[in-house]
Amino acid sequence: MTAAAYESCPVTRILRGMGDKWSPAVIRVLAEHPHGFNELDRAIEGISRRMLTRTLRSLEDQGFVDRTPQPTHASVPPRVEYTLTPLGHSLREQIRTLALWASAPR
Repeated sequence: MTAAAYESCPVTRILRGMGDKWSPAVIRVLAEHPHGFNELDRAIEGISRRMLTRTLRSLEDQGFVDRTPQPTHASVPPRVEYTLTPLGHSLREQIRTLALWASAPR
């Protein structure tokens, strides 16, 4: 395989986007139901707020997560809700399949 073919491969692109430590965890948590930023922060042990922000932005840029600002009152800080897109749900199924394969007895 040439370097150009490797770089243009859609599998390479997905694995680069999902190959970090936190993206699969965020997708797993969001598969349960939509979460606000603080809920995600509490649900994913060990992730820093900065890394959570970067991971959410990356997943949003790739089309796996939607970010929706929620209406609030003037005295209440703005709230943002994160949800998986249909593409994100389909990726979750692929991650689940990979997890089953990886945990199968050898």
